Amino acid sequence: MASRSKRRAVGDGAPRPPDAPAQRHEEEEDDEVEDQDEDDEEDSDEEEDEDDEVVDEEVRVDFEAYSISDNDHDGIKKLLQQLFLKAPVNTAELTDLLIQQNHIGSVIKQTDASEDSGDDEDEDEIFGFISLLSLTERKGTQCAEQIKELILSRCDQNCAKSVVDQLDKLLSDAAKPVGLLLSERFINVPPQIALPMHQQLQKELAEAHRTNKPCGKCHFYLLISKTFVEAAKNNSRQKRSSHQKDELVFANAEEEFFYEEESDTRLGGRWAFDDVPMTPLRTVMLIPCGEMSGIMDRLEEHLSV
Repeated sequence: MASRSKRRAVGDGAPRPPDAPAQRHEEEEDDEVEDQDEDDEEDSDEEEDEDDEVVDEEVRVDFEAYSISDNDHDGIKKLLQQLFLKAPVNTAELTDLLIQQNHIGSVIKQTDASEDSGDDEDEDEIFGFISLLSLTERKGTQCAEQIKELILSRCDQNCAKSVVDQLDKLLSDAAKPVGLLLSERFINVPPQIALPMHQQLQKELAEAHRTNKPCGKCHFYLLISKTFVEAAKNNSRQKRSSHQKDELVFANAEEEFFYEEESDTRLGGRWAFDDVPMTPLRTVMLIPCGEMSGIMDRLEEHLSV
């Protein structure tokens, strides 16, 4: 996966004898003053060396997906914390559960990071991950109960009561398991990487269902998406509960395809962290598993490279 950045190109730092004249390019004008003082030439050359030239250049950063392992604990926990912020969720326990069920899920790491940087610690640095936790199967664990309570309490503050009641009923229905879909990455990692990760996760979930492993029998996917809205449009409960799709900006761009304002088969709710400027939100979506194939098709259509 390649990403663009600006690389600063520094001029040649080779020393030059103090008495040697400054080299001229062939395209320099011939009418320069020949009797210019040597000290002035040296000062000018030093100023030119100090000015770095900014060059637009494509820099390739290749990522690879790996199975989740114990070494990924700190990286996954850090990414979970950017989703839940200061909310009362035991992200350490949640990370442990994701590592225990490593038959599903992947982490993103830079290819050959240790060779490029010479730092062994970079080899285990993760830039994103994807996994799923069955809130139904993990009922009774602290983090699962905290997540359900968090969602219901925040949606109760910002959504219609009928939506909250229906969401509560579905989260409590053991006959229709709900899986928390977690897909987090650093903001500078391009959305195109989400497509193969989601596709791989769907294959792993299908295999888990076939072999009767954990997370293989989800009826709904619960997605908590990081979104943003203009502060002026989010200054009242009424406005928070009626945001239109075109008002929301998704931190993970691909998650917009999971959100359909028109569909009556999804439940959506949003809550705001009112103490944070620029009004970041969390958009909650409950998606029937049967709709995932269509979502994957739309992701492939828009994110294929």
